[in-house]
Amino acid sequence: MTQQTWLTQEAYDRLRSELDYLTGPWRTEIATKIEAAREEGDLKENGGYHAAKEEQGKQEARIRQLADLLRDARVGETPSTKAGEAGPGTVVEVRFPGDDATEKFLIGSREDHSTPIEVFSPASPLGGAVTGHKAGETVMYTLPNGRAAKVEIVSVSPYSG
Repeated sequence: MTQQTWLTQEAYDRLRSELDYLTGPWRTEIATKIEAAREEGDLKENGGYHAAKEEQGKQEARIRQLADLLRDARVGETPSTKAGEAGPGTVVEVRFPGDDATEKFLIGSREDHSTPIEVFSPASPLGGAVTGHKAGETVMYTLPNGRAAKVEIVSVSPYSG
């Protein structure tokens, strides 16, 4: 099963533009670099050739990542969740135990840099823990270091840009 990702229109447009560049002009540029380096002679000791091939491999991986992300993305509209539940496309305000201050974040794709607030993936420990829960609930989750933590959900609202 493929995880669907929610993106703002701005993020989708930026990522689509990046993919278009990488699959068009960039591929032409890297092919030219590789061919020029190949013409320099012995490939075993040709640093330019190996650097260009390494760059090509990294960018081809990025192309696959972007293509997969954009193919399965929901754009612009907040995905439907049960009323008041945290999920992709919602802004969640939380409070950590012993802390008076609250923190807000958007549950969405980490590729979405178009938002003024921090973005947590629904696959992240905190994003996953609050998904499906409502304001007033306290949830437990496991930190990357293996320790347990808890957080109180203060509010949940649809992302409005």
